Amino acid sequence: MTDNRINTHPVLDVLKKEPVSFYWNNSKLKAKKDEMISSALFANNIKIFGHHHKDGSARGIFCANGQCAKCTVIANGVPVKACMTGVKKNMIVKSVEGLPSLPSADENPDISDIEHLDTDVLIIGGGPAGLSASIQLEEHKINTILVDDKDELGGKLVLQTHKFFGSQEDSHAGMRGMDIGRMLALKVENSTHIDVWKNSTALYIFDDKKVGILKNQTYKIVTPKLILNAAGAREKFLQFKGNSLSGVYGAGAFQTLANRDLVKPAEKLFIVGGGNVGIIAGYHALQAGIKVVGLCEALPECGGYKVHEDKLKRLGVPIYTSHSIVSANGLESVSSVTIAGIDKNFQIIDGTNKTFECDTILIAVGLESVSEFTSEAESAGIKVFSAGDAGEIAEASSAMFNGRIAGLKIVGHFKPGVKDIPDTWYKKAEVLKSLPGPVQKIEVPDTEEGIFPVIHCKQEIPCNPCSTVCPEGSINMQGDPIKGRPRFDGKCKGCMKCLAICPGLAITLVDYRKDKDNPVVFLPYEISNIKVEKEDEIALADVDGNPLGTHKALGARATKGSNKTWIVRVRVPKNIAKKAVAFTIQEKAVTRQMTKKIPLDHIQNDEMVCLCERVTAGQVRNLVRKGITDMNQIKAISRAGMGPCGQKTCKNLMNQIFRAEKIAGEDVVNNVRRPLYVEVPLGKFANGGQ
Repeated sequence: MTDNRINTHPVLDVLKKEPVSFYWNNSKLKAKKDEMISSALFANNIKIFGHHHKDGSARGIFCANGQCAKCTVIANGVPVKACMTGVKKNMIVKSVEGLPSLPSADENPDISDIEHLDTDVLIIGGGPAGLSASIQLEEHKINTILVDDKDELGGKLVLQTHKFFGSQEDSHAGMRGMDIGRMLALKVENSTHIDVWKNSTALYIFDDKKVGILKNQTYKIVTPKLILNAAGAREKFLQFKGNSLSGVYGAGAFQTLANRDLVKPAEKLFIVGGGNVGIIAGYHALQAGIKVVGLCEALPECGGYKVHEDKLKRLGVPIYTSHSIVSANGLESVSSVTIAGIDKNFQIIDGTNKTFECDTILIAVGLESVSEFTSEAESAGIKVFSAGDAGEIAEASSAMFNGRIAGLKIVGHFKPGVKDIPDTWYKKAEVLKSLPGPVQKIEVPDTEEGIFPVIHCKQEIPCNPCSTVCPEGSINMQGDPIKGRPRFDGKCKGCMKCLAICPGLAITLVDYRKDKDNPVVFLPYEISNIKVEKEDEIALADVDGNPLGTHKALGARATKGSNKTWIVRVRVPKNIAKKAVAFTIQEKAVTRQMTKKIPLDHIQNDEMVCLCERVTAGQVRNLVRKGITDMNQIKAISRAGMGPCGQKTCKNLMNQIFRAEKIAGEDVVNNVRRPLYVEVPLGKFANGGQ
């Protein structure tokens, strides 16, 4: 079997972990101790985990977050989710082929007492918002239980290798997301009033004001006085032909494999969605040594930060705006993707199809708040707050700051008047979640003397670390102190701190001191698994990715305090010195369109809406056209929404069909949501998890 592990990374430490053997369909394989089964299989280049009982379609990873069941395997005789189950020594894992046989039931199960606990506050979710709130509660000695379903706190922060935007003072801008997550987690885990429950899932908030929680596979009931929902968000999906092929999944799954488990999820990746999530995932792919074929965005402009978008372009990734995916092509797994241009009504423009070879398609088309715990608590009459993406979708920097506010609101509930929330905090919270401003012209210093930074920021975005780190105080924000565009005006000693801290890698230094006609340009670089040595020829690019010619590097090294950001030096003619921002690392051959025609049997005829029950868009559309607008009735007829995920994916896809058929939202009857957040074996409620 192929070893599909990432053995070198420019940012992440590749630690040696104890190897263990396990069995996959009677073949002996190697894994890392306690890594998830799904990651162990991907590491052995196994990406199909079984076949659906209805039509034999391939099953594999989809969300990597325990919310669907597409990755189900049989481990030691029991159906489990491969993405949430750790490998054990000599574990016997089998693919699910058709309907699995259920394990034999114990005829006389032991009925044990379920532990009941009381707490002042229950926080659901240990990501940026939940951790930030916990720190406030610890400072005011409020007894809290923090529940998170992973074995490490931090949520999506621990998957983020890039440096964060926002405010350095309020959201640790300039630090890498993974470092922020672990710093916050350490504070919480070392606290005395926060009881941390990892590997634990909140299942439901009952009307008797109790919360059922599966803690390390043991069922417990908690009665809180107050709940903070910080459970985050789930990714939205899209309708397109071939959307259920193995190799189609979301950014969260991709980043979990690549950045948490250091397993290569792909060789050649195509991204659908030009928000920050998709653009950043593309950057993470390049850091993991994965080729990024391209990115398409349905709108005329990407919705993510321009500095993120430009970063991809400069490295050699083409971005196709006003384009959407037409089909994922392949028999069981993705072998290529077809996109096409779309008009202002989002209709495909004939003759604009483009097909690219790839083995993975990453879907990054938005997030949906995990808001069910909030509605359940309100229904039960429990005081509830929400923070982070569970309340409103925004960047993690905003989630951290709003988590602090939520924490102080809870403090005020238990200890009125102890600490008021300043009005300035609410204003700052609005700034941190603000959308990027319009693209503007870059301001370039006129001088050609000395040394100074060129700041290639085109938008107002919440990001100010360059202004706070400059020892000369020569970089200042125009307008708002957090989201105004930075401007250099003053002296520069060439310390390179602004280069090293800039999350967008959008600052360069130009040094005219030794040669005014051929100055040296200092470029920040974080794909250092692709090495740059002295005398190497590098293909320079401007801020938009336009080529500026090939030039010899003078050297590359990480500076003190740069946190693994390398600085590449190159001497260039003065006419391009202020334009050079980066250099291209991908060859154009990676991103070329295919000329070979796709076989018809590699293109599926209809989009899948319900992945669990294999219900197509055509089936749902036909029912809607017959006048059925009640999702419960559609489920009863077609089984759409009846699968293990509990309609977490197909609800949004069904709503897309209603909108396309001109059905008003108020005329749609939503599905009755199943009681539990995730499926749980009945035995967990009877015998203490044994």
